[in-house]
Amino acid sequence: MPKVRQDAWSHEDDLLLAETVLRHIREGSTQLKAFDEVGDVLNRTSAACGFRWNAEVRQKYEQAVELAKKQRKEKKRNEAKQAPVYQSVPSSLHFAPEKSETLEPSYFEEVKQPEVTKKAEKPSRSYDIDLSQVIEYLTNLQKESTSNHAVKNQIEKLEEENRDLLEQNQQLNKQLQSMSEDYQALIQIMDRARKMVMFDEQDYSYKPQFRMEKNGNLENVAR
Repeated sequence: MPKVRQDAWSHEDDLLLAETVLRHIREGSTQLKAFDEVGDVLNRTSAACGFRWNAEVRQKYEQAVELAKKQRKEKKRNEAKQAPVYQSVPSSLHFAPEKSETLEPSYFEEVKQPEVTKKAEKPSRSYDIDLSQVIEYLTNLQKESTSNHAVKNQIEKLEEENRDLLEQNQQLNKQLQSMSEDYQALIQIMDRARKMVMFDEQDYSYKPQFRMEKNGNLENVAR
């Protein structure tokens, strides 16, 4: 049954992937085995782990990878030093065997000590990725792209609605300003009319007053 996992990688998943890959590098193993081990723990495919390592995680652990490679070289160098070395038998100890005796020719051959290479070969990056895993990865990538496209369309729609609301708000503000000006003009007209009515009432209610002069004539008293 193929492993299927479509959810996002967490920080703990990335940390487990990095530690496992670094441990395999130090021990002289391949990264493909590290991806298999992480995939078994996280229930992901080896291809998904490989893509995650090369795309996101590796660049964060470049120094750790270089250190792991140096530790691997040191480990190989120590193992080569501890390997047994067979030297040739000195010529003074050579003797001619009797006719009845048969000795193995390899006994007197010099066994050469294996040379320790100064530079360890870089691990190959060939991954065993079958077609179904590639199709699965591309399908998931297409789903993510479709989802992102839908979100983008939704954002554009909301932005367009926001622009329409802004235009409506500006129109309403203009109408409100015009109504306010009309209201002020109406107030001024009503105030002038009220003053005119009060003036007319004062004129209408005016009654002339008279007084008697010294010579006995009536005089109109001004208001």
